[in-house]
This record gives sequence, structure tokens and C-alpha cells, in this order.
Amino acid sequence: QVQLVESGGGLVQAGGSLRLSCAASGSIFRSSAMGWYRQVPGKQREPVALITSGGSTNYAESVKGRFTISRDNAKNTMYLQMNSLKAEDTGIYYCRLNLHGAGYWGQGTQVTVSS
Repeated sequence: QVQLVESGGGLVQAGGSLRLSCAASGSIFRSSAMGWYRQVPGKQREPVALITSGGSTNYAESVKGRFTISRDNAKNTMYLQMNSLKAEDTGIYYCRLNLHGAGYWGQGTQVTVSS
């Protein structure tokens, strides 16, 4: 059973920073691709940043240069450093773990950026 727990969301002014964390249970973390996704009301959940088990990263165009995804396999934890936040970054951020075709989601953490 895989459990993912996000933390670090909150309310921040435009231009500010937040760091999200996703802690994973189980021993599969280091073998898994991971990602951060964002969902806003009325829209589908969309990928924000992805990281492979080997550490390769990919970002949505809207966050390139501002967000950094990373992982610490020793701590079974993934991070999303978000800088220069904009109002359009507001949403619920979910972490996802992918392994052998199966996907697992965390419960989400709210990020609100005030303009």
C-alpha cells in the first residue's frame, strides 16, 4: 500500500515563494517516477513538474524558470520549490507516484496566491 502525504501549501502574496513536500510510504519510492499536478475548479488536473527515478525533470511551460522539482530518495520525499508565484499558480497541488503502470495520488495541498 502506497501512501502519499503533501504539505507546505498556504496563502502567499504574488512574488513570494512556497516549498511543497510529498512524503511517500513504502520502499518503492526510489524506483518510481513522481510528479506534481495542479487542479483548479472547473478544470482537469494538469501536470506541473515531473521527475523520473533517475532525476530527469520536465516542467509545464508556465512554471519553467520559477519552479524546481527535486527528490530525496533517502527520505522518501519529493519537493516542489515555487518562486515568483503568480495568481494563476493558485490551485490544489497533488503529488503522484507512478510505478509499473499504476498511479497513486496524495490528498492534495491548497496553494493560494494573492495578487
